[in-house]
Amino acid sequence: QVQLVESGGGLVQAGGSLRLSCAASGRTFGSLVLGWFRQALGKEREFVALVSWSGSSTVYADSVKGRFTISRDNAKNTVSLQMDSLKPEDTAVYYCAATRYSGVTTPELYNYWGQGTQVTVSS
Repeated sequence: QVQLVESGGGLVQAGGSLRLSCAASGRTFGSLVLGWFRQALGKEREFVALVSWSGSSTVYADSVKGRFTISRDNAKNTVSLQMDSLKPEDTAVYYCAATRYSGVTTPELYNYWGQGTQVTVSS
């Protein structure tokens, strides 16, 4: 079993930065692909970014490519999402998630989820 706890959300002005962190418990952390998803009010949950178990491979949604950076530290059981050049349309609840499947961006294929953290970007 893996438990995920996000932190780092908040209110920021457009053009600003935030760093989200996700702390994981469970001995299988190093073998899991970790992802970030987001869900804006009234919209479906969407993929943001993922990082492979080793940290050597990453995938980003087109909407955040070049602005967001995902990274992981297997020694500390953490995954982070550095968000720069934030836009009002990035406003959403951000979720950390984990899966045993490689390279998947579909939320249904992620087995473990955090409780979410709110990110609000004002214009």
